[in-house]
Amino acid sequence: MFTWIPGPLSKRATLAGGLLLAAAPVEAASIGACVSGLKKQAIEAGVSADVAGRMLDGATFDEKVIRFSGSQPEYETPIWDYMAFLVDPERIEDGKRLLKEHDRTLRSVEKRYSVDRHVVLAVWGIESDFGQFQGDFYTPHALANLACAGGRRAGYFKDELIKTLKIASAGHVHPEAFRGSWAGAFGQTQFMPTTYLRLAVDHDGDGHKDLVNSVPDALASTANFLKDAGWSNARAWGHEVRLPKGYNGPEGRTKRAPLSTWAKRGITRMDGGKLSGGEAAALIQPAGKGGPAFLVTRNFEALRSYNVSTSYALAISLLSELVSGGEPFKTPWPTDNPGLSRAQRKELQHLLNKAGFPVGEPDGKVGPATREGIKKAEAHFGLPVTGRPAYGIYTLLGGS
Repeated sequence: MFTWIPGPLSKRATLAGGLLLAAAPVEAASIGACVSGLKKQAIEAGVSADVAGRMLDGATFDEKVIRFSGSQPEYETPIWDYMAFLVDPERIEDGKRLLKEHDRTLRSVEKRYSVDRHVVLAVWGIESDFGQFQGDFYTPHALANLACAGGRRAGYFKDELIKTLKIASAGHVHPEAFRGSWAGAFGQTQFMPTTYLRLAVDHDGDGHKDLVNSVPDALASTANFLKDAGWSNARAWGHEVRLPKGYNGPEGRTKRAPLSTWAKRGITRMDGGKLSGGEAAALIQPAGKGGPAFLVTRNFEALRSYNVSTSYALAISLLSELVSGGEPFKTPWPTDNPGLSRAQRKELQHLLNKAGFPVGEPDGKVGPATREGIKKAEAHFGLPVTGRPAYGIYTLLGGS
């Protein structure tokens, strides 16, 4: 399960699949006693009393955390919306600029971990917009809410909370710096505490593994994660391909075969070039038949393990190509109502406000208020009511 929230929300490999918490209702009045118990357990586990107090005292019931943990998204995000938001012109240009700005660090990370620096940069861009947005939540309090909510995942979140406190107690990250997702991921490349303790590295040599304030540490830790997940610079993440008319052969991430075998099935590169070699790959069509098709390698699986979603891995793959001077996918998404970039979403919010469908201060993030405004606008124009930020309603309101 991949819960998409602009930012985006990250869970790391330790939260793969089936995360949503089947939590019992949390009473605001009862969380104080629960948090006191968690603080005691943390101290018994080796966390300093001072750090435990600084990070847990004052934790209160957070309805938003519980709601995010127990509810499905209001609608399933089409992949063309997902890609339009995450791989937009602004992120591509920022990526190209930061590729030059952090060239020395990225090259040293690539040399040490044998992970393509453009891919590492792309993860940074997708996870936190290159460090500009690391999350809305103070993760110790979010994790305390999840641990106190009960349910089958409560023990998991308690363990992540205690590990968060241990990271701070060891002096790697300042106690107040844990800003991240409702599920506990933090830092510029959004590691869960368990993943941090296993794979975070000190690349700048200051004695701390600081994924919040140190770009070198964040980038190197990401490369270390991908290396551990099986990334190899000896192969590409994959290839966009052209299928023969009426293709009905094998498809799916688990159905791997050498590139030469796919060539025998009539599949070619987009330019008509022949596929060859023994590299194993799988055919995926993430938007279904009629959309782009890709042969993806083990490297794609390494990207997917970072946040278990095919759309996520594809966004990383495309952004890495574009910041390195590559070209966008050739096959268009199979829709006549494509998604919007962040700039267009912000403009859509402005247009909704202007048209009398108030959504609040435009910020490019599509939350409940914006979806409600879109629904009212769709109803006004006689469109199917979806709440989706898409090109159709955008143009009807005057966007271009």
